[in-house]
Amino acid sequence: MKNKKNIQILTGAIIILLLLSLGAFFVNKKDTAGFTLTSLDGKITKQADLNALSFPQLSTKVAKDEAEIELITTDGNIDIKLFPKLAPMAVKNILTLAKQNYYDNNQFFRVMSGFMIQTGDPSNTGTGSKVISTVNNGKPFATEISNQLYNIRGAVSLANAGTADSSAAQFFINQNNQDATGQLTKYLYPDLIKKAYENGGNPNLDSGYTVFGQVVSGIDVVDKIASGAVTANSQGEKSTPTSPVTIKSVSILKDYNFSK
Repeated sequence: MKNKKNIQILTGAIIILLLLSLGAFFVNKKDTAGFTLTSLDGKITKQADLNALSFPQLSTKVAKDEAEIELITTDGNIDIKLFPKLAPMAVKNILTLAKQNYYDNNQFFRVMSGFMIQTGDPSNTGTGSKVISTVNNGKPFATEISNQLYNIRGAVSLANAGTADSSAAQFFINQNNQDATGQLTKYLYPDLIKKAYENGGNPNLDSGYTVFGQVVSGIDVVDKIASGAVTANSQGEKSTPTSPVTIKSVSILKDYNFSK
């Protein structure tokens, strides 16, 4: 009887410990989802506050405080709206270089289907870039992080050298068209952006690269470019197009006055 009683006591203690552990699990899960994780800039910790922001990428309409360009490529046109209020250095540099015909005859020199397509280097090697004199004194500049902009499908972002102060003229268009919500574990994300990531994108790039634009027309052209045949580059990455698509010119459909 004594052994049976001891067994009952031990069993009861184990059950209590399991319940306590389970309770702690759910408390921690709640903390992680609601409080521990932060927004991209680390300043927002509450879901409601993040959800209250506006997300200009989710609209195809070009707003009053936005700009618009069109990439005229050998495979078709890509219409992109730009966000000068949220990424001023990136947009000012891009618009000014476009006016100087800097992007004319640039190839999409790095193409990775299911990921992105990259351009913005006149040498078409990935080693060249440029910053205008009125942006950071003509030097590569810091990543511009906004809680309103993300690397969803069709987002246009500046490439960099892997460091925070290396953004310039090269940019890429996020092409992945597969559900990416399984990657939303590093930051607190707005509900509308979570929904957008169901259509694709690359959340693993968030906070590491300046998002400055969004494709509003021509995503089919982006997909077509991404589907082209590629070969390995000098680092072994299969991303060099065998028949590169070229930007013939860039049309500025809506400019922006940075002096106002």
